[in-house]
Amino acid sequence: MRRTLSPHARTAPLANGSARGGRRAGRRDVDAGTHGRSLAPSQRRHQTMLFGKISQQLCGLKKLPWSCDSRSFWGWLNTVFNKVDYDRIRTVGPDRAASEWLLRCGATVRYHGQERWQKDYNHLPTGALDKYKIQAIDATDSCIMNIGFDHMEGLEHVEKIRLCKCHYIEDDCLQRLGQLEKLQKSLLEMEIISCGNVTDKGIIALRHLRNLKYLLLSDLPGVREKENLVQVFKTTLPSLELKLQLK
Repeated sequence: MRRTLSPHARTAPLANGSARGGRRAGRRDVDAGTHGRSLAPSQRRHQTMLFGKISQQLCGLKKLPWSCDSRSFWGWLNTVFNKVDYDRIRTVGPDRAASEWLLRCGATVRYHGQERWQKDYNHLPTGALDKYKIQAIDATDSCIMNIGFDHMEGLEHVEKIRLCKCHYIEDDCLQRLGQLEKLQKSLLEMEIISCGNVTDKGIIALRHLRNLKYLLLSDLPGVREKENLVQVFKTTLPSLELKLQLK
C-alpha cells in the first residue's frame, strides 16, 4: 500500500539543508540589492531622527549608577557623539551642525530671536540654513569634549556659554574656546560650574575672549590660585565682572 506524505513532510527542508540555504540566498540577494542602492532623502532623514532618539536615551542612561567596567564603553560612546562630520558642516552650515552635536551630547541651545531652548534633537527647526543662529549654549550634564569643539569654529553669534557638571571639559577645551576668533568677538557671558578637570591654566586661557563681560567660576577644585586669576583678568579684561565661588 502506498503511503501518503503528511503536509509537514512535504514542506520539510531537505536533509542537506538546500531548501533552507535557498531561502538564505534569496534574502542575501534582496539585502545586496538594498545596500547597493543609495538611501533616499526620506530614509536618510529617518536615520538621523532615529540616531537622535537613541542618543537621547543613552544620555539618560548615563545618569544611572554604573560599574567601573562600563567607563570605557561610555568613553567610546561619547567619542562617537563628539565626532566632527566636516561634510555635514559644509552641507547644513555651522549653526545647524553645532546644534546637532550639542543636543546629541545632552546640551541645549537657544537661537537669536527665540525664548525657547532647543532640547529635542528630532525637533530642531528646519528652513533656510542662515535663519537660525545659536545665541546661547547650556551644556549642563552634557558629554561634550575637546574633539567636538571644531563644531564651534564657524559660530559667529554665540553670546553665552554655560558649562556645568561637564566631566569631559578640560583645560584643552577652554584653550580651544579662547583661540576661536569668532567667539573672541561675540562671547559676552560664561559660567563654569563643577567641572572637576578644569585648572587655573584653562581659566587663564579665557583672557583672549576680549569682549567677555561676565565670568562665573564656581565649585572648581582644580583652580587653586584665585588671587592670580583676579590679577590676570583685571589686567587683560578690565571691564569683566568676575564672580568667584571657589574654596
